[in-house]
Amino acid sequence: MKKHTTKERHAVSGSVRTGSPRSVFFLRGGIVVVAVLLAVTLVFVAIRIPSPPAPSGMNNAAPHAGSVYRPTEKWLQRAYAIDVLFHQVYTPCWEGAYGAIGDAHLFAVTGDSALLRFYTIGHPLAEMCRQTWIDDQAWVCLAEMYWWRFTGENNMAWVADAARRYTEARESGGLSHHEGFWSWYNFPPNTPGQRQIFTNSNMNQMATVACWLYDVTHERRFLDDALLVWNGDQAAPGIEKTYYRGNGRWVGKPGLAAFGNPLPWMGAGYCSIAASLYRVTGEERYRRIAAATAKRVMDPATGWVDPVDFFQIRMDGNGAFVHFLLDAYQIAPEELKEIPGNVEKSLEYVWTNGHGKAPVLLHRETDHGIRNGWNGQGGEDGYRVGEVGTVHAQGEAVRAFGLYAYVANVVISRSSGARK
Repeated sequence: MKKHTTKERHAVSGSVRTGSPRSVFFLRGGIVVVAVLLAVTLVFVAIRIPSPPAPSGMNNAAPHAGSVYRPTEKWLQRAYAIDVLFHQVYTPCWEGAYGAIGDAHLFAVTGDSALLRFYTIGHPLAEMCRQTWIDDQAWVCLAEMYWWRFTGENNMAWVADAARRYTEARESGGLSHHEGFWSWYNFPPNTPGQRQIFTNSNMNQMATVACWLYDVTHERRFLDDALLVWNGDQAAPGIEKTYYRGNGRWVGKPGLAAFGNPLPWMGAGYCSIAASLYRVTGEERYRRIAAATAKRVMDPATGWVDPVDFFQIRMDGNGAFVHFLLDAYQIAPEELKEIPGNVEKSLEYVWTNGHGKAPVLLHRETDHGIRNGWNGQGGEDGYRVGEVGTVHAQGEAVRAFGLYAYVANVVISRSSGARK
């Protein structure tokens, strides 16, 4: 990958021609007098003419002190404002990976080198935690692959680290059919103290990672794994036969969204997996399922989103939710024309604290901390939904706002230009 920093070398050549000691004395004395006068003038100007006030609110937002980029477009401004706090509370693990995904999309729009430095010099992605939970590793792998893509597809160290994490998870037995169907599982078979599987669509983001790795490396093993998860084999079915009922409807066991329920977003998580399979296989079935799922989940009649502002009513993980929907939109823009607009309504609802009427705090304006759950009435059944500005909440917020800023400023603009 090309380096994004440049070292400037200043070489001084030549010398002041010297004459008699007297001429040298006056020359040096003149330089001293000029320097003193210049210093006094600068101090006087600094006292008489105050610096212009820093822009208020969003326009002064930058991810950290090293950034000089100041966005002017509304959604970039908001994403950057949220990013400031995220970089302050950042931790190099799965929650940090949420925001890293959002930052990658912001970088794709802005080319802001400060964002790149954060994940290469300050907090290298390859040094993120290597926990055993499959979905944690999947988010890190996805962050690496997005950064690889948006920085010119040159930094193969990110691809190698994602492949290493994927292979370690595969060799641990994380891909299995011990519960009667092929899937990625947080705990391999016969793990002592194994807990109940939750959010099956999260675990299977490893299938999304596999599609990325196949697309880059052309190693068939990655695609075979992804197809096995989705389609199954003679030994056991895959997730489509296990959970999908057609017309965008996925059915799993009931329960609290983050604990025991395999389909916490009504199957929206499978939009990303299907979209990835469509990109690498071209098979229309995956595109149809992704589009149908996104359309059904975002239909207020299903009860998952608010009928006016389209925020999800019952869970946390809003950055993931927005990500899943926009993955579907990008492979089926004609069928899902309404998705970006409805996502924008949900983000506007959060940013304005429910248009100033939400009983619970959604957006803390002092530091742009965002609540983990976006239901303005509260009462969701997700994971720590009431937290505001923590790394989990802020990482999800950066992911949501960053993804939307990318789609609004790049994807939609590009498609509009193509139609013209």
